[in-house]
Amino acid sequence: MAVKMRPLWLSVLLVAGIFLSFVFPADVVTVHASSIPVMDDVEAQDAGALDLAPSARSAILMDADTGTVLFEKNADEKLPPASITKVMTMLLVMEALDQGVIRLDEMVTASEHAASMGGSQIFLEAGEEMTVEDLLKGVALASGNDASVALAEKIAGSESLFVEMMNKRAQELGLKNTRFQNSSGLPAEDHYSTARDIAIMSRELLKHEEITQYTGLYQDYLRKDTEKPFWLVNTNKLVRFYTGADGLKTGYTSSAKFCLTATAKRDDFRVIAVVLGAPDAKTRNKEVSQMFDYAFSQYKVHPILAKGETIGSYKIEKGSVPELEFVADRRMSVLLKKSDKIDDIRHELTVSEPLKLPIAKGQIVAHLNVYNGDKKIAEFPLPSPVDVEKAGWWTLFKRSATRIFVPAD
Repeated sequence: MAVKMRPLWLSVLLVAGIFLSFVFPADVVTVHASSIPVMDDVEAQDAGALDLAPSARSAILMDADTGTVLFEKNADEKLPPASITKVMTMLLVMEALDQGVIRLDEMVTASEHAASMGGSQIFLEAGEEMTVEDLLKGVALASGNDASVALAEKIAGSESLFVEMMNKRAQELGLKNTRFQNSSGLPAEDHYSTARDIAIMSRELLKHEEITQYTGLYQDYLRKDTEKPFWLVNTNKLVRFYTGADGLKTGYTSSAKFCLTATAKRDDFRVIAVVLGAPDAKTRNKEVSQMFDYAFSQYKVHPILAKGETIGSYKIEKGSVPELEFVADRRMSVLLKKSDKIDDIRHELTVSEPLKLPIAKGQIVAHLNVYNGDKKIAEFPLPSPVDVEKAGWWTLFKRSATRIFVPAD
């Protein structure tokens, strides 16, 4: 390929420019943001006038994709969560699986402490071995307190250390009104949560899509090939009787009453409904079903970007990385009322300026704004995918010098 030289006077100016950039470095990043047309989104309907859970002490209805709250009732009241506590236990189990800390086929030996748990259980005996997967089924279907403790001890070494992990993860998720004292939800002083916090941790658990392979089962067996097979029946009856329901966790103690964090999905629309303090299981299930019915009748969800799809990029003139490319780390969608008029749906990548170096990986540096016509209807924060330091003079020299030579047509 032939190469042509720029005129001498232009080359001199370019070299001079490189020199001046070293003498007077700038920290501000020059941004070149791409704009991409897309599908849509909308405001959540005001359900304040409705009481979809009249018998519950506390309740919330949330879109799983966007986190939009569609209905709430005393959602920030601190209450005992009973076995809904196991949502956090299952979340830490799924994260440990992702990190390679444990494997589904790995054997776990039940301790005396695990075997001594009362309440709901799968009747582990001290010294009994069971796979991580079977214990997870025991938690998800039968709400086994003994299975929860066995998994906690496997991951952290002791239940008390696991509880520290639970509370740390709660802080990371921004759960300001949640405190755990055990991994099972058995009654304990200073053990509490709220409907809102439970919905948030449930949403986080559902990011591990494979969890519904367990929470969505209605029945299964443990110890199949032994003399004492154990029949598991899901304590959440909605997975059998409500179309689209595939989770998530029930709870009951005398102080907590009847509790449930449930999820259902129809087409691409998944919702989470939480009820705390219902008077009985029938009422609990009825009110969760009412919330589901409301969501599916009033709303629809539309995708913006699929996981892995490119969002856009911007250039960093003096960064160690010349350009950052944003890729959707999850499915991005917007929530619409079925009655809403859709105009020109588009989204665009914008950067908060001035953006200064260095930039830390994970630092929020941009936003994906979604518009319906001229109205902004959603905003997604975008973190930097990598660390970006100030580029050294040699890197800048090479980067700029390459611009002197342009391949000929």
